[in-house]
Amino acid sequence: MHALVIGAAGMIGRKLTAELLGLGGIGGRGIDRLTLVDIVEPEVSQSEIPIMTRATDLSDPATAARLVAARPELIFHLAAVVSGEAEADFDKGYRINLDGTRYLLEAIRAESAKAPYRPRLVFTSSIAVFGAPFPERIGDEFLTAPLTSYGTQKAIGELLLNDYSRRGIVDGVGIRLPTVVIRPGKPNKAASGFFSSILREPLVGLEAVLPVPRETRHWFCSPKAAVGFLTHAATLDTAQLGARRCLSAPGLSATVAEEIAALERVAGPKAVALIREAPDETVARIVAGWPQDFDARRALGLGFRADASFDAIIRSHIETELGGRLG
Repeated sequence: MHALVIGAAGMIGRKLTAELLGLGGIGGRGIDRLTLVDIVEPEVSQSEIPIMTRATDLSDPATAARLVAARPELIFHLAAVVSGEAEADFDKGYRINLDGTRYLLEAIRAESAKAPYRPRLVFTSSIAVFGAPFPERIGDEFLTAPLTSYGTQKAIGELLLNDYSRRGIVDGVGIRLPTVVIRPGKPNKAASGFFSSILREPLVGLEAVLPVPRETRHWFCSPKAAVGFLTHAATLDTAQLGARRCLSAPGLSATVAEEIAALERVAGPKAVALIREAPDETVARIVAGWPQDFDARRALGLGFRADASFDAIIRSHIETELGGRLG
């Protein structure tokens, strides 16, 4: 099987690639070819599986046509401009998040017109497709009415995925990822980035800035869980989804205060003391428009699994990213 990962240089893309290489296959089928692309060329270690890496821009209409010309049977579409950047740069957000997605779908349609071709397309959506006012817990049937440009772009992507799947052009699955914590490496431009930094930086002895009130509640998953959602979506019997190809992944609902309490249980009060509160009205406004809790029974019934606790998320980060040691 030929698998294509678009957005392979990002954090989730790198971890997904490592998982695919470690498994050597997916859904009982071996991977005999792996193509990894992003705006910067993805870096990979040596592998027995032939790997092609490429720096490319999905917002260029010709890019998608080149990528699907090799007819990959499995496509992970992870590439996106993140929430804060999409809000700050209106044109860039729509060019990458919307136009790039449609170019990919249209390239697949053009390829399938030459000879039968219907790849499994796993699309990373976001809980930002929902906008306030919210019910206490959001089910999959709740109205998608985003309050940010990023959420709007992802919601349109979901509609496109549904329609192109309905017409038999792709076999699509859209996963609304919770906010992923703890993200390793340096902060990105996502408005949600502080949810990771208030844990990541103190764990290595660095100060972190908290821009929202501690009572702020949000919906989370770990990087490991996120990769698990994607690989499960790749093998899911999509007949179970019917016409509704997008669903909210399971996660953990927690307040910032509960995040910090978990940090103290795992790493002690010295780590918590490194968190400095510095209110940011722009970030607080964006985050206030995001959902806080979900009823993910549909995803759970389809075999998707969430993290056990925030303590477990922090311990997993220490083990996988810090070699089991605190800074």
